[in-house]
Amino acid sequence: MTAAFVAAGLGIIPGIAQAADPVPVAAGVAEAIAEASTSEGFHSPADRTIRTTLPTATDGKAKANAPTTAPQKAQTAPTAQAAAPTAQAAEAAATEQAALDAGANPTLAVDVSGTSYTAHGIELTALITSADFALDIVVDWGDGKTDTFTAQGNYELHASHVYDKSGQYQVQVKVTDTANAVQATNGGAFLTPGADFTPHTPTRLLDTRNGTGAAVGKVPGQGSARVKVAGNASVPAGVTAVALNVTVTETIDSGHVTVWPGAGYDRPNTSNLNYTAGRSVPNMVIVPVGEDGYVELFNGGWQPVDLIADVTGYFTRASASGYTSMTPARFVDTREGVGTTRGKLAARSAFTTRIGGLQGVPQNVTAVALNVTVTEPEGPGHITAFSGTGPVPTASNLNFVPGQTVANAVIVPVAADGTIKIFNGAWSPTHVVVDVVGYYSPDSKAAFLPFTPFRTLDTREEAYGWPGGRFRAREFITKGFTPEAATGVEAYVLNATVTETRGTGFLSVAPSPYALPAEGEPAAPAGPRPVSSTLNWTTGDTVPNLVQASDGDHGVITFWNQGHEDADLVLDVFGVYQTK
Repeated sequence: MTAAFVAAGLGIIPGIAQAADPVPVAAGVAEAIAEASTSEGFHSPADRTIRTTLPTATDGKAKANAPTTAPQKAQTAPTAQAAAPTAQAAEAAATEQAALDAGANPTLAVDVSGTSYTAHGIELTALITSADFALDIVVDWGDGKTDTFTAQGNYELHASHVYDKSGQYQVQVKVTDTANAVQATNGGAFLTPGADFTPHTPTRLLDTRNGTGAAVGKVPGQGSARVKVAGNASVPAGVTAVALNVTVTETIDSGHVTVWPGAGYDRPNTSNLNYTAGRSVPNMVIVPVGEDGYVELFNGGWQPVDLIADVTGYFTRASASGYTSMTPARFVDTREGVGTTRGKLAARSAFTTRIGGLQGVPQNVTAVALNVTVTEPEGPGHITAFSGTGPVPTASNLNFVPGQTVANAVIVPVAADGTIKIFNGAWSPTHVVVDVVGYYSPDSKAAFLPFTPFRTLDTREEAYGWPGGRFRAREFITKGFTPEAATGVEAYVLNATVTETRGTGFLSVAPSPYALPAEGEPAAPAGPRPVSSTLNWTTGDTVPNLVQASDGDHGVITFWNQGHEDADLVLDVFGVYQTK
């Protein structure tokens, strides 16, 4: 069986898949969400309260009963005498305010703080200090929505709210004591932890072969290359995370690459891509940007390599495009004539295919998340995916050698007419398969919340709570992801790596249609076997790929070994898309 058939989900001999023991990772996810989302918030102490005197009911009645026209005698009075009542009124008002401040409810004040445990949610606490009077409370969330409450005397108010989009909002708490005609107001600026996506024309930020973004020369073993992101190539300052296509090339030994925010952050014990001698390996990376505007690429091997990084989009807390996940859908297969002309994509040529408005993808998408697979290439080369309008970028999305089947995750801007283009940069033809796994649009609400990366599975080690040994052929591993406290999860950003392979195969990732069984109950069935591929491998390969995976209605994701030989699977979690 060739890797080409495996990639398409064809020619598979039906087998009975048996789930290994489910491995819940909800605890790790809950901790990561809490750590990522509580870094933002505000606190405005009570001494910042603004007190306002309101018109009293007596004042209103006096004004209502006053004559609309002064008596004739008053009109002929001397000017100095006419001015006297005005001065007296001002003095009386000042006296009344002083009495109010020092008298009835003089301690009325409010201490306000806001924090978050989700991408778009705020948890507000208002500590109200008041004499024993009835109070009316209005919380203005800053997005045109308000909530009202009532209280008596000292009161501790807890309220929550979910914003529709990422951004900064002015939150205000207004407490009114009608009986004493006084009002206390306080609040602050709340910045949502979650960030929205803005697509970017694929642009090269780093190429150590020619000095783009760094000095010319390979990155030494156990060394790093720093990449300027914020303020570079039209990427704005203040970005929270960036989507990069990272490629390692000119390798002379095996190793791995880790991408992380750099200065001020510890390098995580995870990898973004793995490589072997003589191979050029790409992988999509979504990584937080450091406070200095840089990210860092660490060469975890012992020999020098060249590194390339191309930006395809970035995340900010300004309202832009949210994410919507999909069950992977095949949009292009040149072997079958799906989405384009049947037959291999010719050398140095491109085809245009429509994404927006088809198979559940709306017309107004700004970018699309793809899994692009090359199979049966007749020579070495690369593939570039880009918007349906504009010239071919200098960036690449995946690299291949003759006869190789290789897949890579891609985030691509979509043209206004809903199209993208696929360019074959090789001097020989190849087949191309494109699966859509999600899309970004102004109407999508899920914002990205990056985590400190953590490893949740390594079938080679029992340290991760995995008792099942190797990733068995034609079987699946089911993992529970979303904890009960983490609501509104749209998808997880994972890095899946398959290693220690003994044949050809491919990995499929899909949400489970079943909940995890309770302890002591039999394992749930797997559901239908997917036909889409997330990554492909041949004998002896170590292959990574970014996965933006939905956990469905039950918070559970299933990982399928679609090959006929055992392998090992490593999973690292990098973040979550969340609507709440």
